[in-house]
Amino acid sequence: MQAVSLENPERQVSLSTSKRILIVPANPINTNRLHLDQEVREIQEGFKLYKRREQFEIIAKWTVRTDDLRRALLDYEPQIVHFSGYGPENQALAFEDNTGQMQLVSSESLARLFRLFKDKIECVLLNACYNEVQAEAISQYINYVAGMNSAIGDRAAINFAVGFYDALGAGLSYEEAYEFGCSAIALENIPESVTPVLKSKKNLVHDSQTIQTALTFFENPEGQVPLDSPFYIERPPIEANCYETILKPGALIRIKAPRQMGQISLMMRILNHAHQNGYQTASLNFQSADTEFFTSLDRFLQWFCASIAFELNLPDNLNKYWKGVLGSRNKCTNYFQRYLLPTINTPIALGLYEIDEVFQHPIITTDFFGLLRAWHEMSKTNPVWSKLRLIIVHSKEVYIPLNINQSPFNVGLPIELPCFNQMQVQDLVERHGLNWSGSQVEELMALVDGHPYLLRVALYEIARGRITLAKLQQIAVTEESPYSGHLRRHWLNLQTDPELLEAIKQVVTTNSPVDVGAEQAFKLRSMGLVKFQGNDVIPLCNLYRQYFLERLGINSEA
Repeated sequence: MQAVSLENPERQVSLSTSKRILIVPANPINTNRLHLDQEVREIQEGFKLYKRREQFEIIAKWTVRTDDLRRALLDYEPQIVHFSGYGPENQALAFEDNTGQMQLVSSESLARLFRLFKDKIECVLLNACYNEVQAEAISQYINYVAGMNSAIGDRAAINFAVGFYDALGAGLSYEEAYEFGCSAIALENIPESVTPVLKSKKNLVHDSQTIQTALTFFENPEGQVPLDSPFYIERPPIEANCYETILKPGALIRIKAPRQMGQISLMMRILNHAHQNGYQTASLNFQSADTEFFTSLDRFLQWFCASIAFELNLPDNLNKYWKGVLGSRNKCTNYFQRYLLPTINTPIALGLYEIDEVFQHPIITTDFFGLLRAWHEMSKTNPVWSKLRLIIVHSKEVYIPLNINQSPFNVGLPIELPCFNQMQVQDLVERHGLNWSGSQVEELMALVDGHPYLLRVALYEIARGRITLAKLQQIAVTEESPYSGHLRRHWLNLQTDPELLEAIKQVVTTNSPVDVGAEQAFKLRSMGLVKFQGNDVIPLCNLYRQYFLERLGINSEA
């Protein structure tokens, strides 16, 4: 650790009255060489000339691993954090691992780290290529974040940093320092003066796309949450358990939750964790299979094998392995054992989602899931099969009886995703830039409980100024509501099943938990409409109770 103090020795200034600038250069050995030492040296030399040099202290932390950054933030409590290094064009920053190799850190992870220091850090400068996304994510919590919207050369990066700190040393604001940094590039006739951008909690975006950036800052809460999204909320210890498990030989993780609870977002993060550890990864959506493939086991398993090969960027090779009198299951097993698994030198993590589609086809269900269970068992004794790691995602119960020794649903790591608790909801509120009281959070949870999708829809609309919490409560179950389409789809699905419709009627018209029978209870649970209390169920949230009472023509006050 190298600490460089720029105080005048004749005028000692306490650390409590000076701003600490933590510079963290990172240039992993397997990336292009950057002139980071020159950048740090020019910043240090410049500060010696500033008239307010006693107001700043520079701390340079070299050979930066993620642990080094975290500990330096704790040890030095800086007001300004300056990252110099490599930013590949994939929305991540490059730090070093224990061997000096590149370790990519996502926007989500960086934002989560800086959120812990939001009351101490005033400004973050990301002096690396392609890091506007990271700057945007971090600016939710830090007042000012400077980043780069494209690639930037060494000379331009150094000029920007020197110009930026020249202005700070002269007593100017962060906004003015940003402008001076851009000017320093332009004055050297370097055509990259528009590359730096400044983000802030106040959405002070200094680029040519200010309006568009402000409109797209909040993600539309449809579908899975992107890997680099600042709006993904972890539910400890679920993520940590999954990340640990996927790295074990023959791992099997089963994620079960109603739709729109975040199960696919979790699966993608597990696969990403495996990828960062050198695994080959692939995911397969079973809803993408044409109806014809569910007409026979042989056609289905051929589709499955060809699809996995495609996701792994391999030719399908079905003509070679799908011959002879062996049954379809044996051919599928040989395809994996003799072709896919040996061809790839690393472990392979497969994410299989929307597998509820398979449950609708009894001629396939037993054999296919029995096959997955057999592979899992073989991984315990066969090194080839130990390379295969599976993540199975579903929302429905398995209504077709499966032999206990042929089912993958009673082995591996079971994960049931719960609703967010109040602390997690408060976190999500803050990530949307809303300064709410505890009572406001409780009011929102009284309406939609901790349902991730329903929460994100509400906060998305409120944060963009389209609606207030009070107005949402007023119109929640009407056609004017942002939930109208979501609620209507549930109502239409219930109407196709008289038994389910009668079951939801019992649930919403009773103010205490009710027994509607195991099968109907699990079906309603898989739709995300109810939650269990023992063997009985209650509505997941007041939004569903109010809506279905109205649709059923029942007075909620009766």
